[in-house]
Amino acid sequence: MSERLVVIGSLNMDLSVTVPRLPRPGETVSGADVVRGAGGKGANQAVAAARLGADVRMVGLLGDDTLGAELRARLVAEGVCDKGVSPLPGVASGLALIVVQADGENTITLSPGANRHLDVAALEGLTAGGPIGPADTVLLQLEVPVDTVLAAARAARGAGALTVLNAAPLPNRPLPGELLAEVDVLVVNESEAAGLLATTAATGVAGWAAHAERMRALGPGTVVITLGAAGAVAAGPGGPVVVPAFPADAVDTVGAGDAFCAQLALSLGSGEPLAAAVRRACAAGALATTRRGAQDALPTRAEVDCVLGGAAHTELETGHAR
Repeated sequence: MSERLVVIGSLNMDLSVTVPRLPRPGETVSGADVVRGAGGKGANQAVAAARLGADVRMVGLLGDDTLGAELRARLVAEGVCDKGVSPLPGVASGLALIVVQADGENTITLSPGANRHLDVAALEGLTAGGPIGPADTVLLQLEVPVDTVLAAARAARGAGALTVLNAAPLPNRPLPGELLAEVDVLVVNESEAAGLLATTAATGVAGWAAHAERMRALGPGTVVITLGAAGAVAAGPGGPVVVPAFPADAVDTVGAGDAFCAQLALSLGSGEPLAAAVRRACAAGALATTRRGAQDALPTRAEVDCVLGGAAHTELETGHAR
């Protein structure tokens, strides 16, 4: 059991603008002033885990530009170990262009920059000074090359670490079957779950719980599907879990999934049962929707404890799906 996380993934600078509604193709919609902030699914989850009390090491690539320097400084300021982060000469840092609707829905256009250069050789170099150990939890996403994610998952499995994959963003081509076979815990949202199963969206919470069980046959021992305002479902060796969402006045959903994944990985790595870990992750995700931005919106452990302690959240079900 551990509160040590190794996060292998992307680092981006986010440029976001809030609009009354998301534009249709070919349409221009005027919005508020642009907000600039540190992001990238890897860095977001690393910062989220640090705020939630974990000892976190980030592994990834930055450009040798001012954005990269800012992103690295933000990691350090948040207490994330940056010894596995390196600038790449002659390459720009990753950049995300985010448009946020007034109700919190968003669209994201991503320029990967240095993140696309995190190949297997680069990964081996960045992890050589701090190898993954059996006491670690390794948290992965798909904003870096899939071959690198597979190599990281294999290394984590070989070291005896707990491996958590947030399969986002889902690539256009099918994920290699061997990747899912190397993963202990798979986390996806509704569209990602449907994409991995090559099927349509499920109907109701019970339908999503059945999808989660079907996805276990792809390799992961545990599958968690986030359902936004409907909460989350999970399937594991002990049976299905259904967790309703915590009430939240959502203003921006950009960082919610990253807060959820970080808290889930931290809780499972610390030995919490699946139902309790998913419930705590739902609380973290809900809190992240109440503030704007990605890393700026991520909650602390004290905030999650406060929500869990004060919530009349008795609908948690284990052992069956409704």
